Amino acid sequence: MPTIVSIDNVVERPLWTADEFLDWLEPGIHADLIDGEKARHSPVNLRHARSLNFLDHLLRNYLERRRLGELHREVVAVRLSSRNVFLPDLAFFTNAQVAGLRPTHAPFAPTLVVEALSPNTADRDVGPKFAAYEEHGVGEYWVLDPETLAHRFYRREGELLVEFARDAETVAAHTIAGFWVRRAWLNPEALPEVGGCLEEMLGCAQRPG
Repeated sequence: MPTIVSIDNVVERPLWTADEFLDWLEPGIHADLIDGEKARHSPVNLRHARSLNFLDHLLRNYLERRRLGELHREVVAVRLSSRNVFLPDLAFFTNAQVAGLRPTHAPFAPTLVVEALSPNTADRDVGPKFAAYEEHGVGEYWVLDPETLAHRFYRREGELLVEFARDAETVAAHTIAGFWVRRAWLNPEALPEVGGCLEEMLGCAQRPG
């Protein structure tokens, strides 16, 4: 049972451990445990869904061709600490990491996490979740904003996640060799054909800077 924490004489709230949360979590439930509190994901709109569908399809095909690891979408719980468990929109695990996955969750941060912002979750994605991923060693963190297209990309430099490619036309992943996207591809109202993007990427001898 979760610990009950009292805010005042009237309001009480449950504080869950990671193990309690994982026992509660079931297939089809999309929620995070953030500093001991459950936070359910809100239904996404079409712009959000289209952005993730495109990047999921493109990255998944690239990883399969190169046999670089596994990509999971909101189905693998990531246990970072005793009070933090997240279900990333997209999570890439290298082959070495795949060998360490447990039947019900990942006991470590993915190599790459992608989160698409929505009005009800944006503060979490760029606040406590960003901080927890940074603390627990995620290699790269991409934040897509389907509404404003003000996408942000962060890579690990020492102990911190540092923004890169802020004004770049192309964004090259630092944790997945040879993978890159054009910023223009990430507009949910003008998505290109995935196959053409993949062939363009694979046809380049060197990834764009």
